[in-house]
Amino acid sequence: VMRAHLVDNRIVVWGAGDADRLFFPGYYGKPIGIPKPKPGQIDAPLVLDLIEGLYLSRAGRISVRAPGSRAAMPDADLLGRCRSEYDDFDRKYAVYCHFRDRGYVVTPGIKFGCDFAVYERGPGIDHAPYLVQVCASSDPVTATGVVLAGRLATTVRKQFILAIPRARRVDLLSLDWWKGR
Repeated sequence: VMRAHLVDNRIVVWGAGDADRLFFPGYYGKPIGIPKPKPGQIDAPLVLDLIEGLYLSRAGRISVRAPGSRAAMPDADLLGRCRSEYDDFDRKYAVYCHFRDRGYVVTPGIKFGCDFAVYERGPGIDHAPYLVQVCASSDPVTATGVVLAGRLATTVRKQFILAIPRARRVDLLSLDWWKGR
């Protein structure tokens, strides 16, 4: 189990060897100062998003230390931290796990204006074919929202997916745009 440390709202794996083993092949986190790393080239700490950190901690891959503590942080404490940092954390985490558990690589989608960018193989290997927005079944879907999502996805050549977590599953609604003649 690799050691990681909670630093503000991120989790850092300081050991370069651990960072390399965690980044490849799962593409978790981002190595500091290395924009497009290759296997065996990571010689810097790895910064994980809190969602990734909780997922990896629950999977037994990392143990997270709170600032100033030598003991591993219980997952319940890390979950509390996640909930305080993210709006609608439980829904987002359910969707993150849905895709990760099926072998996809999931990264924050902030640069696309959505919750997640989802890759089939990983950043630097392929482009993310999916943009995912997490919503509740009770959230309104407006015509303006659909048009904005469609324009964004079409512009960056990706499929836009609304992900709706339920009690035991995640429903996915894909929006495809067809070019008229």
